[in-house]
Amino acid sequence: MPRALLLTLLLATLAKAAPADFASPASESPQALAKAMPVLARALLKDPPDEDLATRLGQRFRLQLVSGDFLGAVASLRELRPLLEVNSATKGITFLQYEAHALAKQAQAERGTPYAEALRGAFERTFGALEDPVALDARGMFRFDLERARRELDTRLEEAREAGRLTRAQAVELVRHYQVHQVFQELLPASEPLWAQDEARRYVIEEDVLVPTPDGARVSVTLARPRRTQAPLPTAMSFTIYANAFNKQEAVRSAAHGFVGVTALTRGKRNSPEAPVPFEHDGDDAIAVIDWVSRQPWSDGQVGMFGGSYEGFTQWSAAKRGHPALKAIMPSVPVAPGIDVPMQGNVFQGFFYRWPRYVTLDKGLADADYFDGARWDALHERWYTSGEPYRALERLDGRPNPFFQRWLGHPTYDAYWRKMIPYRQEFARIRIPVLTTTGYYDGCSLSAMYYLTEHLKHAPDARHYFVIGPYDHMGGQHASSDELMGYRIDPVARLDVHALRYQWLEHVLRQGPLPALLKDRVNYQVMGANTWKHAPDLAGVSNGAVELFLAPSATGTLHRLTTAAPAASTRQRLRVDFKDRSPGPHYEPSDIVSKTLEAPRDGVVYVGEPLTQALEVSGLFSGRLDFVTNKKDFDFYVVLYERTAKGEYVYLSYVLQRASHVEEREKRRLLVPGKRQRLTFQSGRMTSRRLEVGSQVVAVVAINKHAQSQLNLGTGKDVSDERLADAKTPLDITFLPGSRLTLPVWRQPAP
Repeated sequence: MPRALLLTLLLATLAKAAPADFASPASESPQALAKAMPVLARALLKDPPDEDLATRLGQRFRLQLVSGDFLGAVASLRELRPLLEVNSATKGITFLQYEAHALAKQAQAERGTPYAEALRGAFERTFGALEDPVALDARGMFRFDLERARRELDTRLEEAREAGRLTRAQAVELVRHYQVHQVFQELLPASEPLWAQDEARRYVIEEDVLVPTPDGARVSVTLARPRRTQAPLPTAMSFTIYANAFNKQEAVRSAAHGFVGVTALTRGKRNSPEAPVPFEHDGDDAIAVIDWVSRQPWSDGQVGMFGGSYEGFTQWSAAKRGHPALKAIMPSVPVAPGIDVPMQGNVFQGFFYRWPRYVTLDKGLADADYFDGARWDALHERWYTSGEPYRALERLDGRPNPFFQRWLGHPTYDAYWRKMIPYRQEFARIRIPVLTTTGYYDGCSLSAMYYLTEHLKHAPDARHYFVIGPYDHMGGQHASSDELMGYRIDPVARLDVHALRYQWLEHVLRQGPLPALLKDRVNYQVMGANTWKHAPDLAGVSNGAVELFLAPSATGTLHRLTTAAPAASTRQRLRVDFKDRSPGPHYEPSDIVSKTLEAPRDGVVYVGEPLTQALEVSGLFSGRLDFVTNKKDFDFYVVLYERTAKGEYVYLSYVLQRASHVEEREKRRLLVPGKRQRLTFQSGRMTSRRLEVGSQVVAVVAINKHAQSQLNLGTGKDVSDERLADAKTPLDITFLPGSRLTLPVWRQPAP
């Protein structure tokens, strides 16, 4: 090779290897940035990254937008889009807002067309050409926080000013923040009327329709119908207490999928003249709305209900009463009043104290009151340290909370609660198809499991499908998150509940195919195994059990979970002083995966032996506590973990329970102090996880004692009336050798 050519190649290689740097903008004024940022973008375009094609295109279109090469940006976006949508169910919309903006800017540059006018044409060519469901999803791109984008840009500019010279990565990041802010600063105000026109072109929307109820009240309803269809249609309906902008959005979403969308509100909300009351009238009012819908000319006489949380409750409340037009329900993460809120295991929960004010103070939602977390935390701490009875919360707060006070008057699952949702044999009358979705980490998974087990108990042939996986309260009703509370979900666990909703409604209202995920009645994702499994009922998710006895350490340092029962003489004493109001841990962990486990002061941690082979734990864990105590009652919790071979703790499930209600939530059965007794309990929260070789099962058994729930002092009085004076004598519990936990497991049958 000639020496000159070799030298040229060497210099080129060295130049490529030397990291380029870029001057930061000299000024942060809008005028200066408008001149400096295109110069920086053009310099970066001359120095493309040594990355994969998608990364190069992702950088290139942004740099082209800032440099003014709008047609080049459109070409880059169209090349990039299919690369990013390989695994996406929705095609053709990724970064479409930037394409519409680039087309408008090009028209503005070529013809001097005002931006708003140019965007109208670009909008029609892009978003206006989309199918209804896709356009609805695409509109989400325009829910954008411009102020936050400005703050983030200012931060990058300040960093650039301090640095003086920027690495390529820093320069690219600065340009990206500038590009995002600049685009949305123009795009948002100009696109708002275009979306309104697009919506009017696609749908007939009626808001604030007042539907009468048999007892003379009126319920506010929002409905949306696809404009292109004149024939009667089935109705997809939700019934909620949350009066907000999502009411219309959900109705339109259903219309986009070819249904009449109806959102009805609890009486007293929006333009309903009555005073709002949570839970008590919703079932009857939902039936009144269903009856009204079924008699409208646009209705084909079929109604399917859907929705999550409170809307899950209203579906079961309507199903309890029944109507010929109600053909199916899809309750996601459903609330069950008296089961999981405002009390769980008959223990009233502090987090729910603020909720009735949130939904009843006015016709909308009292956001400022509800989301003042510091004030609410301070209230609960003030109550906790004061020694006042739980019923004094309202007085300590200094503001009325009549509904919570009313609920405190019903500490057992009595007729007040039972009239709201199906109870025992009433489940047998529910013959319509049901699809429940929830998550292992959903706060309402307890009630979702209650509905399933009670329905199948009283109607064994019920068409009740159940979907559960590693989701929280939001994921179980909307869409999963790839990472949840420190846990990265398996790829197969990704779930779009909205998509599943319309597959379900197509199936039950239009005889479409059964959603592919519903291969049996109980459909569950096994965490750590990257697989879904399917069973005919809850019993079918496990085919065996592992019993682990609570074995105290003789030295009191490391307590064990053992497969062999400890010696008959074994005892373990737990002493809890309720006069001591030091902060205590909440029973439910805040993370799924954590590096450490804090041992509770008022409980015991038990650790099992390392597994010699992988073990799938699937189902509801249970337990038995044999003990002697000096009190008539106590509240306890058990939390189940896996400790991996790497030393991480993976939270699996928990149970919170009042001892006097373990046998039945309807009737309190006080303990007998000084007598040997037994509590047999079961968690209502399902888990499914593959535990790997080397992992250990860890259990925390503790007394519930913290500021965020009632304190049960064990006198036998109504717990809401107990005060510090009732805590003179500490709680003493002596656990006896029969105490154990039982884990439901699945072992692969021998071939």
